[in-house]
Amino acid sequence: MATLTVPSTVPSLSQDCEQLRKAFEGWGTNEGLIIEILGHRNAEQRKLIRQTYAEAYGEDLLKRLDKELSNDFERVVLLWTLDPPERDAFLANEATKRWTSSNQVLMEIACTRSANQLLHARQAYHARYKKSLEEDVAHHTTGDFRKLLLPLVSAYRYEGDEVNMTLAKSEAKLLQEKISHKAYNDDDLIKVLATRSKAQINATLNHYKNEYGNDMNKDLKADLKDEFLALLRATVKCLTCPERYFEKVLRLAINKRGTDEGALTRVVTTRAEVDLRIIADEYQRRNSVPLDRAIDKDTHGDYEKMLLALAGHVEA
Repeated sequence: MATLTVPSTVPSLSQDCEQLRKAFEGWGTNEGLIIEILGHRNAEQRKLIRQTYAEAYGEDLLKRLDKELSNDFERVVLLWTLDPPERDAFLANEATKRWTSSNQVLMEIACTRSANQLLHARQAYHARYKKSLEEDVAHHTTGDFRKLLLPLVSAYRYEGDEVNMTLAKSEAKLLQEKISHKAYNDDDLIKVLATRSKAQINATLNHYKNEYGNDMNKDLKADLKDEFLALLRATVKCLTCPERYFEKVLRLAINKRGTDEGALTRVVTTRAEVDLRIIADEYQRRNSVPLDRAIDKDTHGDYEKMLLALAGHVEA
């Protein structure tokens, strides 16, 4: 369930573009007007606004926003205004250049998008960077991380509900054997996670728990300091219960030690049109605080207002 709110009567494209142009002119930028328009338009509407703005004023709306805005507010507006496949391509490319939690971002995109969404992100990557996501992942990762991430970003999973229970039982046994022998980077274990449909993986993991008494992720907690094991656990969580994965990302991003604006911005902009309502419900259940209140407490200014608008906060 999405949190994005779009007015029942939306102004024409030319009106939206005129208002955005007005927001840029004069002595200062009218950030509130930018939030009012872009923060309450869906992906198709934002795409058409970009096209219409370029035709009307001969400039790229994204470049103008980049020029007018700054810091975290600039990033949340730019990420949000990008078409979803472009946004995924941008985030993935950024992740190939960083070492801090970058592997998790690549896995997140690969495992929480539909087969077609991931395909479109790869196509957008080609168009934007003149090379493939796969070659960049292969170039910028090493060892076990490359072994897991490359097939994940290359996947095109079947999305039907059909499940092969015989296969689920045999692969549950295989997974248990590999994990019990600490063969976490085994080719067959990675093949199951990287190629099976999400329905099939769920069936396999349900059988794993019924047969061996533990959730597979619990058995993958042998070494909490092992970064590859942490990535494996996150992969399983993304494939089977993404709302719990994203809740944890938000919980770690909004904490007493300081805010991780990068993670907070990424989750809100990528999930506001998908399932942020479900993630917010999980966040409240886990933390006893509504997500919008946590955002309100931890952020400020126009950045806070844009996040709250995307999170469906009624006063935003």
